[in-house]
Amino acid sequence: MKLQRRVPRWSVIGSLGAAAMVLLGMVFAQESGKLPSSYAPVNLNEDFAAVMGRMKAAKPDVMKRHLDLLNERYDLSNRPAAGMAMSRSKPVQEGVRVKLPKGVTWEQLAAMAPEEIRDRTLFPAGFLPLPHPNHAEGGMVFPQPTIDEVKKLEGRDLTRFDLDFDTPDQFLPEFPPPIYLTIQPDLGDVSQGKLVKLTNYYQLFNGILNPKQLEGLRLLLTAFPQQQFNATEDRRSERPSTGVACFDCHVNGHTNKAAHLVGDIRPQEFRHRINTPTLRGEGKQRAEAPSNRKVSAFQPSQLAEG
Repeated sequence: MKLQRRVPRWSVIGSLGAAAMVLLGMVFAQESGKLPSSYAPVNLNEDFAAVMGRMKAAKPDVMKRHLDLLNERYDLSNRPAAGMAMSRSKPVQEGVRVKLPKGVTWEQLAAMAPEEIRDRTLFPAGFLPLPHPNHAEGGMVFPQPTIDEVKKLEGRDLTRFDLDFDTPDQFLPEFPPPIYLTIQPDLGDVSQGKLVKLTNYYQLFNGILNPKQLEGLRLLLTAFPQQQFNATEDRRSERPSTGVACFDCHVNGHTNKAAHLVGDIRPQEFRHRINTPTLRGEGKQRAEAPSNRKVSAFQPSQLAEG
C-alpha cells in the first residue's frame, strides 16, 4: 500500500496569502520609494571608481567625526601600568578611561539615585555602546600591524579605502600574540614570534599537531569572500580580494580587536559594534545542548591562553 502525504488546505492557502503579501509589499516599496530597508544597497548605480572616489573624499571627515567622539568619551593617553606587561613585554594600560561630565566626580555620581543621573543627563557617555567608525557603512576594519603583516606574508591587502582603524595601539594586545598549547605547554610559544598564516602554518605545526588539527588550522587560515573584501564592485578594498580569514581577526587564536558590526536580526542602524573577542579558553567552555547533554564548544586547534 502506497502512503500519500496530504498537505492541509489551510497551509496552501496560508502560503499563497503570505506570498501575495510579500509581492504586494515589494510593489508598494518600489512605487513609493519611501520604506526603509533592512539591507545595505547592493544594486549599484555608480561604477566602482566613482564609489571609491566619493568614499575616499569623505574619509577624512568620517574619521575626524569618529575620533572626536572617542576623545570626548575616553582618556586615550598612553599611561602604562608599572610592573605589568604582556608576554612579550608590551605594557598594560592603567586607570579609568571613561570621562565624566564636567563638574561631576565619581563620588558624586555614586551618591545619586539612578533617576537623578538620568534626569540631569549625567550618565557617562563612555558606558554607552560605541558605534562603528562609520556605522551606516559597517564592515570589518583591521589595525595597521595586521594589514602590514598579512600583505607581507600573503599579498592580501586588508586596507579599506573608506575607513581607518580607530583604537590607539597602546590599547591593543601585543602583535603577534604568542601561542601556548594546552596539550603541550612544555613547548612554550609555538608561534615562534610569528603571525601564523597559510604560508607558514605547516612549517610551524607539523610534528606538533595531528593531521585533523592541521586541517582545521588550515581552514582557519584560508581567506573567504566577505562583504568589504571580495572580487565584486561592492567591496571596500581598492583591488579585488580573495577575502578574509578567521585568523585575520583572531590572530594566532587570540584577537587584534578588529572592529565589525554584530551579525543579527536587527537593521543596520541598530546593530552593535563588536571588537573581535579572543578564542583562547574556548576549549574550556561548555554549552548546554537541547538534549541536556553537555557538549564541547568550538576548540580551535587546542589553543590555550597566553
